[in-house]
Amino acid sequence: MHAKLTGIAASSGVAIAKAFIHQEPDLSVDLRQIENVEEEVQRFDDALQQAIAELTVIKDKTEKDLGPDKAEIFAAHILVLSDPELVDAVKEKIQIEKQNAEYAMNEVSSMFVTMFEGMDNEYMKERAADIRDVSKRVLGILLDVQVQSLATIAEETIIIAEDLTPSDTAQLNPEFVKGFATNIGGRTSHSAIMSRSLEIPAVVGAKSITEQATQGDVVIVDGLDGDIIVNPTDDELRQYEKKREDFINQKEQWAKLVNETTITKDGQHVELAANIGTPNDVEGVLRNGGEGVGLYRTEFLYMDRTELPTEEEQFEAYKEVVEKMEGKPVVIRTLDIGGDKELSYLDLPKEMNPFLGFRAIRLCLEEKDIFRTQLRALLRASVFGNLKIMFPMIATLEELRAAKAMLAEEKDKLISENIQVSEEIEVGMMVEIPSTAVAAELFAKEVDFFSIGTNDLIQYTMAADRMNERVSYLYQPYHPAILRLVKMVIDAAHNHGKWAGMCGEMAGDEVAIPLLLGLGLDEFSMSATSILPARSQLLTLSKADLQSFANDMLYLDTADEVEQKVNELLGTVK
Repeated sequence: MHAKLTGIAASSGVAIAKAFIHQEPDLSVDLRQIENVEEEVQRFDDALQQAIAELTVIKDKTEKDLGPDKAEIFAAHILVLSDPELVDAVKEKIQIEKQNAEYAMNEVSSMFVTMFEGMDNEYMKERAADIRDVSKRVLGILLDVQVQSLATIAEETIIIAEDLTPSDTAQLNPEFVKGFATNIGGRTSHSAIMSRSLEIPAVVGAKSITEQATQGDVVIVDGLDGDIIVNPTDDELRQYEKKREDFINQKEQWAKLVNETTITKDGQHVELAANIGTPNDVEGVLRNGGEGVGLYRTEFLYMDRTELPTEEEQFEAYKEVVEKMEGKPVVIRTLDIGGDKELSYLDLPKEMNPFLGFRAIRLCLEEKDIFRTQLRALLRASVFGNLKIMFPMIATLEELRAAKAMLAEEKDKLISENIQVSEEIEVGMMVEIPSTAVAAELFAKEVDFFSIGTNDLIQYTMAADRMNERVSYLYQPYHPAILRLVKMVIDAAHNHGKWAGMCGEMAGDEVAIPLLLGLGLDEFSMSATSILPARSQLLTLSKADLQSFANDMLYLDTADEVEQKVNELLGTVK
């Protein structure tokens, strides 16, 4: 049966091969009353140890094949199986309620999955997949159910599944697995991230691909536009074979730009940097020709653990990043947590509207000990490279001044302790709140740089939660209102001799890049894999020619009109 579906393009490329349907094992459990409680607890402990041993093997293989950053996923999984919140809750059900181990494990893990899936944050929602993955492994051991291994695939296939866990994805051999398509998932899911590392084309969130495809069907996965075609026509096959070849040739051209600086057609330099979450991500930045780190999200240091990271742990992480970048700029954002990003060990209030709540700088200015520890670690690391400090979610000058004052106090304390601190640290702020963008002239006098966080700026400006599918049509990066705010920020920075960057998804968007270049953006920070395509595009664009064009876009009526005009300019009208 011929079918065409659209999902989320998660990993670029075009794959054509026969479908391999990945079946979920039957892990259904029944409640049994246990008489020998100690024996059942031991059975659970044995299953945990076996699961940890299996995950350690997968972690080591992943580190060897894909690098330490991807292996961290499995280190986090091992941590989940050692987390007292989960383990003790299961044992309590065995000991007090006399439940069998598999039933207790299923109950507790389901509770955690539901809790994480209910959060308004994409990162936290993806942690639900981690818990689901590790609990499946433990349940498989307890139930003695053999879980289908994808490592044994030995012919060219496209995997079709409800979802792929990180463990599944780590087993994929790109020689045989040419692509995959799933019913659920997003661009930030671990399977999507790992598919990009493996350079396997992937489309996720296609809703009903498991119903449309059967074993052995010919399937096309278009990871460029998010399309999946089951049993394509001869014309479709020819069309996508050409698209696949064109993309391979395009990648070869991009690869030649790795060691080039980013120069526009009229000789203007802009900086292409990358967004990272851990020190291990630096390898990908350098491999893709990044000229700096425009956003290091430090909150990942605080997650997947049971207590706050120490000053020493943070210092080592920041030091590692700035050293690896060898003098290239590294913008480190202070802790952006709270509200929607929960830490189990911090007793934060539950909030009706977490995106507008007690988070980021608001939390840090109240939880001063947490903030001061981070500032000390950052200051100590500053002597090892080109480190810049950035405060998130600044709404008022008072917040900015308070954060800067605490930074100055910690610097003075370190110097009095005879600890070296760089004298060249630039201090900047995120612009994510519309009022901050409107008042950018006021802030520009008191910072060294701005970095525009468009993911939040767009949702705040349009009053539309970007995680809510019902209002997703309002997530409009090209809306004239957004472009006007961006221009206000860039102009304010330049009026005061400062630089302006952007670290939201918009910075790596091929439609947005000509607009941002014309508006005068100095630094574009994006996913590492977007750097070479962006550099290639910028080589063809003249900053001088785009200035009046970008200015004209501010006065159009709709985001669609802006997008149409840019596509006409680029000669890529869809």
